[in-house]
Amino acid sequence: MPAPKRKTAATAKPAAPRASKAADKLAKLGLRSAMDLVLHLPLRYEDETQVQPTAEAGFMNGTAVQVEGVVASCEIQYRPRRQLIVTIADDSGRLTMRFLNFYGSQTKQLAEGTRVRARGEVRHGFFGSEMVHPAYKIVQEDTPLPDALTPVYPAGEGLSQAYLRKAITNAMSKVNWSDTLPESLRATLNLTPFEPAVRLLHSPPPDVDEHALSERTHPAWIRMKFDELLAQQLSLKRAQAARRSKGAPALPVTGELTSAFLETLPFRLTTAQERVVAEIRADLRQAYPMQRLLQGDVGSGKTVVAALAAAQAIDSGYQAVLMAPTEILADQHFRKIAAWMEPLGVNVAWLTGSLKKREKTDAKGLIESGHAQLIIGTHALIQEEVGFARPGLVIVDEQHRFGVEQRLALRNKGLAVAPGQTPTVPHQLMMSATPIPRTLAMTFFADLEVSVIDELPPGRTPVVTKLIDQNRREEVITRVHAAALERRQVYWVCPLIEESEALQLQTATDTHAALVQALPDLSVGLVHGRMKPAEKQQVMEEFTRGETDVLVATTVIEVGVDVPNASLMVIEHAERFGLSQLHQLRGRVGRGAAASVCLLLYQSPLGPVAKERLKTMRETNDGFEIARRDLEIRGPGEFLGARQSGQAMLRFADLERDQWLVENARNVAQMLLRDDPATVELHLARWLGGKEDFLKV
Repeated sequence: MPAPKRKTAATAKPAAPRASKAADKLAKLGLRSAMDLVLHLPLRYEDETQVQPTAEAGFMNGTAVQVEGVVASCEIQYRPRRQLIVTIADDSGRLTMRFLNFYGSQTKQLAEGTRVRARGEVRHGFFGSEMVHPAYKIVQEDTPLPDALTPVYPAGEGLSQAYLRKAITNAMSKVNWSDTLPESLRATLNLTPFEPAVRLLHSPPPDVDEHALSERTHPAWIRMKFDELLAQQLSLKRAQAARRSKGAPALPVTGELTSAFLETLPFRLTTAQERVVAEIRADLRQAYPMQRLLQGDVGSGKTVVAALAAAQAIDSGYQAVLMAPTEILADQHFRKIAAWMEPLGVNVAWLTGSLKKREKTDAKGLIESGHAQLIIGTHALIQEEVGFARPGLVIVDEQHRFGVEQRLALRNKGLAVAPGQTPTVPHQLMMSATPIPRTLAMTFFADLEVSVIDELPPGRTPVVTKLIDQNRREEVITRVHAAALERRQVYWVCPLIEESEALQLQTATDTHAALVQALPDLSVGLVHGRMKPAEKQQVMEEFTRGETDVLVATTVIEVGVDVPNASLMVIEHAERFGLSQLHQLRGRVGRGAAASVCLLLYQSPLGPVAKERLKTMRETNDGFEIARRDLEIRGPGEFLGARQSGQAMLRFADLERDQWLVENARNVAQMLLRDDPATVELHLARWLGGKEDFLKV
């Protein structure tokens, strides 16, 4: 195979990208302004300040070191595979550089007699001490060594480290270095001034504490973390103030519908539910928009609380809207809440993308005319052609599954501006069955009120969780059979493999076929994401009615499905799931009086992260403890829908380790907003640029 005739950025001096293309590539990293570049801080550092003799480097197996020598030989070898073998020599000995992927031009670049400075991990290979694909550069005998650690930046495709370093250096001459924290405040908080902190992080001096730098405990890193947290707190608090400046319809009435609804419930509200209902009622009576996050573990009774909030809106003469992320979950809400509300005279409308054209037209007519008092649906509710008559309350279930723009679009459906009047928006209640740790809520939801249902209804028994190796699969099938013969229903959940819907579907269909063969006397159903909504609905109805013994499913059943008779769940390849998702899936069983079990089938050997996840699932049913451990493992993005929303995650601060900084940032944000609005503007412009709108949810 002929070698390509071009140089790589890794092995040759990188050519700077053309200006317009470079700007596009930088923009993909979120680097649009000079200050963005200045705050693009290193991921790590490489020590290129010293050179090790090749003989000593040979004893440093597995360690990244830098060597310098003259090329003694350079040749292409073809056994056991095509590779470029370059030997460099210094006064102490020799070392081999091996390239499995290379270009023909490198043989000229690394010709005998050329002096090379190479950095990489040394290991003992077929050719003795060697570096495989080291970073290298051509030098002269008198080329000086750097006098500072070399920063390594987060980079995208087509952006070399050399280009980023040059761009950042240029940007540093163009920005406003004014410190946004008064000197007295910096002294009180023991914070380094802004400019010296940034310059140190981009170019650490030779005597820097490398451990503190790599662990991000160095005073320069502490200043960056504080500034980042302060920007977030300032933005969220301003968003809260802006929200309160808007008008909202006051919903003061808890009348006949609310009373009748409570009387018809076949159970009493828990103390936690009563407390949360009181908090929501107080918010709805105000003439500014409620923005409340309702948290509750799986099965804690959030739906009843949401229904009572909707009843208050309807009692007060307004419409209530509930949007769910999937049709299965939306349908679950529709069936449950409509069964409660329709006998009490409430007109309930249903709107999803899968409805036929005539059904959609009819539903939109009921919504726009105001005849529909309670509207339940999916993303279809935020389409432009859908209008509401008098929206008073918007409820968003599983809020982290919607992007910021989607949540804003639904809220702004009710935007009404009459001449001379304050714009009004509906109240908003967001629900999540993914408990959010206190530190995360305090940081990312500083502009929200948070209500927590922290107890389960009486009669709910904890689900027993067991870990079982895939090799014992036949035992699991025997257990499933025994449970079905006792008239208990079973979920068998198949994983998402390598983010591939097609592979997930294949796994589910293969598993379904295998279980049909292994359990010929049982009814085995199948539900997955590619089925038509009507087909999915039929399968779920059959399972809910008890006509199906075992339901093989993909993760479409993660939320919302409520079948009290289902008391056994098998999760296949449990090591492929995140903690939050495992907890959500497990919550589909244990919803009745029968003792319930969740069997986590895993494939050995387990990696350390997967092992920690499964251990957590076995040890606790507490959603908040699971969320805390999940935050440690994966970070905040999963809780907040970062991928969907575009919301900037914290790049530098760690919510567990830096909690003390969060508290300080909150206090300083309040002080600056009160006393120094000009500094607030400067700080937000520096750290958020145009991204602040994403926080106004």
